[in-house]
Amino acid sequence: MDKQQLALTVIEKLKQEYPHTACTLDYDEAWKLLVSVRLAAQCTDARVNVVVKELFARYPSVDALAEATVEQIEEIVKPCGLGHSKAKDIHGCMVMLRDQFGSKVPDDFNALLSLPGVGRKSANLIMGDVFGKPAVVTDTHCIRLCNRIGLVDGIKEPAKVEKALWKLLPPEETNDFCHRMVDHGRAVCTARTKPMCEACVLQDICEKNI
Repeated sequence: MDKQQLALTVIEKLKQEYPHTACTLDYDEAWKLLVSVRLAAQCTDARVNVVVKELFARYPSVDALAEATVEQIEEIVKPCGLGHSKAKDIHGCMVMLRDQFGSKVPDDFNALLSLPGVGRKSANLIMGDVFGKPAVVTDTHCIRLCNRIGLVDGIKEPAKVEKALWKLLPPEETNDFCHRMVDHGRAVCTARTKPMCEACVLQDICEKNI
């Protein structure tokens, strides 16, 4: 089968395996997801979900977090690693939201990219999960699985994998597809241990580029 057919088959098999999928970062407002996704770089979502409880309790709005100092933010978020750079980005992002966007998270992809610390992965996550628009989030799980399955061939750069997936996936399937790739990457097609191919729902169609 060609890559388009392969993608559609992967979508259907993962839907059956993971009927309910979603972002594993806890949030109830768009700006909180922006903060959490920045903290999630080189850190587990589980740890981020714990750390942000204190952060959001102390600074419960965009304006409150914008008025905090980088040092105050860093003191709370340092368990997530890269504390100073993450705190600086979060502070700058909140200041820009307050001053340029009326303390609201914009629903425009390029506007999101203009925010400090927001790259294509984060912007796509916001577009998909918050605003319900087509979005391709190429995190490490998605990139690894796409290469192993054969949806892309030896492409490791997130932007290039994203570009390839836009051509293969129906727009309405993009967001959930990426979440299911994370689900499958954590549960079966793992990175740090041997993938459990014998238990994989994709074993009959996977190219197994491990």
